[in-house]
Parts: sequence; C-alpha cells; structure tokens
Amino acid sequence: MKLSREEVLHVARLARLGLTEEDVARMSEQLSNILENFEILKQVDTTDIPPTAQSIALQNVVGRDEIAPSLPPEQVLANAPQKEASFFRVRAVLE
Repeated sequence: MKLSREEVLHVARLARLGLTEEDVARMSEQLSNILENFEILKQVDTTDIPPTAQSIALQNVVGRDEIAPSLPPEQVLANAPQKEASFFRVRAVLE
C-alpha cells in the first residue's frame, strides 16, 4: 500500500511533527513498507492460535532491599536552590 504525500502530511500533523520535504519522501517510503508488511501478515492463518496479551512470559526483576546509611542532611541539601533549616524550600502548590 503506497501512501500519498498528503496522507504522510496528515499523519505528521496528527503526531504534531514538522517534516521537511526530504522527511516526507523518506517517511512515505518507510510507512508504505510497514503497511505492506502488515498486508503480508494479514494473510497468515491464525484460526488455531489462541489470543494472547503477551508473546513471552512476564517476569519481574527486582533487586534485594538492602539497609544502607542515609546521606547526612548537609550533603543532601548541598545543591538545593532554596533551603530552610534542614528542609527543601519550595513554592506552595496549594492555597
């Protein structure tokens, strides 16, 4: 499926992308190739394949919790733009 220049510009406008004429030509070719690949995939018989949400099993990767000493307040506040006593000073976000 070959995308026209106008279709590429429409998609770019929806995505809020500013494209040069060179970009439009390149995107037209690349997007057309992607759509052609989807057309090929549509021809694959998937009637005996159960629907899945993931193609591979999900696995959480977490590190062990380790107790470590905290940084001293002076070191934590060393680069704070504003501080008051041992606290960060920030503008109020609620009235």
